[in-house]
Amino acid sequence: MTSKTVLIADDETHILNVLAMKLNNGGFNVLQAEDGAEAFRLARSELPDLIITDYQMPRMSGLELSSRLNSDPATSAIPVVLLTARGFSIAETQTISPNIRCIMSKPFSPREILARTQELLVGDIESVGATA
Repeated sequence: MTSKTVLIADDETHILNVLAMKLNNGGFNVLQAEDGAEAFRLARSELPDLIITDYQMPRMSGLELSSRLNSDPATSAIPVVLLTARGFSIAETQTISPNIRCIMSKPFSPREILARTQELLVGDIESVGATA
């Protein structure tokens, strides 16, 4: 099986490190970006299979990133998982972008992120249940 690539965008280094380690251990190639603008550049040059992005980041929010990705024919099909701080409400109308596949609240379980990544990229529901 060809390894899938996941781009993680978050301005909190510890979140990048934890998710990168969990996804690497799960068999995924991982790219990292510390803000939305860097994530957009990486997405255009590397064309990852999935993007996991924080909602609130400097230079470009996760919603802005998703919108720009969706507007670019080269990146419009890349699915996005949006992470948001618990209690920070995002209006449903803001997340109707077709590339946003799910919204997950922080704090989250790294196993839950791995399971969702496997579900979106591998589609193996049995392995998803085994990792949760």
